[in-house]
Amino acid sequence: MKLILLQKVDNLGDEGDVIEVKEGYARNYLLPKKLAFEATKGSLTQIDILKRKRKQREEKELDALRQLQKKVDGMRLEFVRKAGDKGKLYGSVTSKEIAEKIGEILQLELDRKFIDLPEPIKDVGKTEVKLHFGKGIYGSVQVQIIPEESVRPDDSKEVKES
Repeated sequence: MKLILLQKVDNLGDEGDVIEVKEGYARNYLLPKKLAFEATKGSLTQIDILKRKRKQREEKELDALRQLQKKVDGMRLEFVRKAGDKGKLYGSVTSKEIAEKIGEILQLELDRKFIDLPEPIKDVGKTEVKLHFGKGIYGSVQVQIIPEESVRPDDSKEVKES
């Protein structure tokens, strides 16, 4: 059965694509969920309209990603964490924390999938973290991990009143 997709469907195609699927899949899934409509001679003329809308939406998304890349690229982030004597953290800084910090600074929600961090940062110091926004748009941020100055109970002097 020939159908025209109304939106992107994984493993089938994008909005405006003409696809051919089995009749049961079309009648039981794609048509009831309004993901596609039957391709007729009249509906084939609507493909151009759908493709133009898709192109405009993709251009807007690309422009928004470029704007985000300009704001984020070169940003310096500081994290204060407890660390041992040899500069190893008692935990780590993850891509989620980096995304949240960028989101706090820019007042927006940044997807952690943009952060290209193969494994969490576990050492004190500077680390350059690469960002991949998709569609060939890249950036990077400097992450500075600062050891937290902890006060040991032995070193603190408490005055007790009697």
